[in-house]
Amino acid sequence: MSRNSKSRHLLILMIVLAFVVAACGNGGEGTTTTAAGQTTTTGGGSGTTQPGGEDPMDDPLGVWEIAEGDQIQIRALQSQTGDAGPLGIDQIRGMELAIADFGPVHGFEVATGTAEDDLCSSEGGQSGSQAIVAQADVIAVIGTTCSGAAYAAAPVITGAGMVMFSGSNTAPNLTSDFQGNAGSQHFEGYYRTAHNDLFQGAAVASFVYNELGKTKAVAVHDGDPYTEGLVDAFIKAFEALGGEVPLKTATTGQQGQDQTALLSEVASHSPEVVFVPIFPQTGGPEIAQQREGVAGLEDTIFIGADGLFVQGFIEIPQSVGWYFSGPDLDFEGNVSATGKTYAEMIAAYQETYGEAPTAPFHAHTYDATVLVLTGIREVGVVGDDGTLRIGKQALRDWLNQVSDFDGLIGKLTCDEFGDCGSQRVQVASHDDASVTNIADVEVVAQYTRADLVDLITG
Repeated sequence: MSRNSKSRHLLILMIVLAFVVAACGNGGEGTTTTAAGQTTTTGGGSGTTQPGGEDPMDDPLGVWEIAEGDQIQIRALQSQTGDAGPLGIDQIRGMELAIADFGPVHGFEVATGTAEDDLCSSEGGQSGSQAIVAQADVIAVIGTTCSGAAYAAAPVITGAGMVMFSGSNTAPNLTSDFQGNAGSQHFEGYYRTAHNDLFQGAAVASFVYNELGKTKAVAVHDGDPYTEGLVDAFIKAFEALGGEVPLKTATTGQQGQDQTALLSEVASHSPEVVFVPIFPQTGGPEIAQQREGVAGLEDTIFIGADGLFVQGFIEIPQSVGWYFSGPDLDFEGNVSATGKTYAEMIAAYQETYGEAPTAPFHAHTYDATVLVLTGIREVGVVGDDGTLRIGKQALRDWLNQVSDFDGLIGKLTCDEFGDCGSQRVQVASHDDASVTNIADVEVVAQYTRADLVDLITG
C-alpha cells in the first residue's frame, strides 16, 4: 500500500476495507484484493473470513512482505528418520497434497523449501526450529510430528512471529485441560488438528472398562511428554470409572534393549490390561516379542496407541492380538474446503507416492495446511506495488476464530488454546497377521467429543 501521502493512504485503506466487508460470508472461491480495489479469483477452498480487515501495516507483531514474483514460504518440521520417520514422512506428503489442491494464494505460489527433521526429540525440535527461523520470510511451520519435539520447537517458532500447526501432536499441555486452563507448554501461535490426548486417554479407559469389562490395568510410558501425558490421561479417566491402576512405569527408552525386567515388573501386579502407548524406537517391538516368555502375561491384553499404529509395527507377528487407540480415520462424507474428499486425497497420495499411507495423520496435516493457507488468503492484502502483505497477529487472529471449517477429518473449530481437531478417537483390533495396512485393521470402537467430555471434565 502506498504511503506517499496521507490522503492516498486513507483512500486506499477505505477501498480495501470496503472490499473485505463486501466479501464477508463468501464461502466460495478465494479472491485477490489489490490496493486499487480490483479483484480476481484465485485457488483455495471455502472457510470463514478475516475479522476486521485491518491495515496489515498496523499489525502489532509485524508484517510479512512478499514481493511480486516471490513465493509464500512455509516449512515442514517432521520426523524423517528412525522408527518415527513413517509418521513424519506421511505428514509431509499430506502437506504437499494440500498445497497442490489449494493452488496459488493471491497469485503467489507456495514453496516448502527443505523439510527439517524433528528426530522425534527435544533436541531435534530445537535444532530444526532454529534452522527454520534462520531462513527469511517463513510464515508458518507444519509440525512437529512428536509432542516432545514441539516442546522445544514451539517457543522458538512462535516467538519469531510464525504460526506452528501440527497434525499429530497430542500432548495435553501443549494446549489446555479443557477446563479453561492453558497447558504448561502452551504458546500463542501454536495450533493442532490432532486430538488432545485427554480424549484419547478417556477413550481407552472407557473401552477397557465398559467394552472389555476389565478393571485392573498397568500403564507403561517411555518418558516422552506424549506417552506420559497419555498414560496420565488414561489413569485419571480409568480410576474415575472405578478401575484400578496399581503400576505406572516406564521403559528404558532405548531401541533393542531387553524388556523382560520391565515385563516381569508388570506381570507381578497381575494386570488384566497393559496400556503401552510408546514408540517402536522406545521398546514397542521388544515388548511385543518378549512378553510371550514372561509368566503371568499369557492372557493379558496389550493396547498401544498411534505411536505404534504404523505399518512397521503391525507387520511384527507378535503384534497380532493388540489393540490400538488413535485418531478416528472414518472420514466418509467429509469434504475439505479444497473440494476434495478423503477418497480423492488417498487416490492422489497413491498416484503421487506409489503407496498407500503408512501412518494415521496425513489427513490431519492436510487440514492443518489448508487452514494456514486459507488464513493467509483471508488476511493477506496485495498492494498496488504488487507486494503481498500478511499481518502476523492477523493470521493468528483469523485462526483463533475458525469455526465449522470444512476439513477431511470433519468440521474444525479452534478454541482459544489452539485445539482445532474434531476430537474423534477410535480403537482398532489387530487380529489378522495378513493385514499390514493400518487402514485395513478392524475398528471396534469409536468415540466423539460428546461421548467423553464429561469424563474428562468431571
